[in-house]
Amino acid sequence: MAAKRKPSDLKKGWTTGACATAAAVAAFEGLLTGRFPDPVRIHLPRGETPMFPLSRSDLGQGTACAGVIKDAGDDPDITQGAEIVVTVARDAPGRGTVFKAGEGVGTVTRPGLPVPPGEPAINPVPRRMITEHLADIAVRLDTAPDVEVTISIPGGERLARKTLNGRLGIEGGLSILGTTGIVTPYSCSAWIEAMRQGLDVAVASGLTHVAGSTGRTSEAAVQRLLGLSDTALIEMGNFVNGLLKALQDRPVERLTLAGGFGKLAKLAQGCTNLHSKVSRADLEGLRGMLADLGADAGIRARAERCETAAQLLALARECNLALGDRVADMAREVARSRVPSGTRIDIAVFDRGGDLVGRAE
Repeated sequence: MAAKRKPSDLKKGWTTGACATAAAVAAFEGLLTGRFPDPVRIHLPRGETPMFPLSRSDLGQGTACAGVIKDAGDDPDITQGAEIVVTVARDAPGRGTVFKAGEGVGTVTRPGLPVPPGEPAINPVPRRMITEHLADIAVRLDTAPDVEVTISIPGGERLARKTLNGRLGIEGGLSILGTTGIVTPYSCSAWIEAMRQGLDVAVASGLTHVAGSTGRTSEAAVQRLLGLSDTALIEMGNFVNGLLKALQDRPVERLTLAGGFGKLAKLAQGCTNLHSKVSRADLEGLRGMLADLGADAGIRARAERCETAAQLLALARECNLALGDRVADMAREVARSRVPSGTRIDIAVFDRGGDLVGRAE
């Protein structure tokens, strides 16, 4: 068996925003000089100066086009290997740099995201990076950066179906993202940012009740249980603490936390990062809950032989002991201590099949 790689051994990659910046630089230089720099160097917000090889470079009538293949390093990024294509065309004097969504890049349709509805889903930092790089080139070549910048990702609409873009109101394709230009493998930062954006869209849409879920099974189950819209659903995964922190400056009237029994047992025991590498369900603590619920000596002896939280839940259900409700009550108390006082918290605990096994309202 191959040795597991340490996080420090994992290769970092480049965001779609960094790739789009490199392609835009090459296209603008090609438009102005007829020559495309290849590879092309750009400057990232934290001072790095990576170089990107071009996948394409074409001159047209008043336009130039360049492409860069996205390299996400060792991160399992949905856009790994996608081509980021930028077409630059001359625009009317004084307009500055104008952004357009090409094939595979989405358009924002709901309020709450960093760019307003009707705009291409190109986030503020990539916009700023491209604008600043093109302005520098314009100064060097004694011209004005009055250009239309169209960003495309061939096949992006298909890839976007595997993301949460539709739920956020981004239609027709992917987003051009990135705040540092660098993708850190298996970083939780992108997930937490997606949660924040989900809350922003929910609040801007006038929703007062949202649900954070640990996975797809619990998400589907809590949607059935409460009749919530897709916009109200926040996939928090293991990062309960990230969602609760995001609520500090994005408060809602009611938050439902939904998850599997094992995950929410960890929350009940005070853990807000539910990843198996960080926390484990305290089986002794769960056995103690069974005793508090009235388990007799025989049940307690059987509980000692249980090796997983799921086995303890099955035993409790067999013996009509409300272990799921007890976990929900305790999880609710942990969450309540970490959210704004005006937010009501309730908990929904599900088994692996999506059946409700515990509730605290």
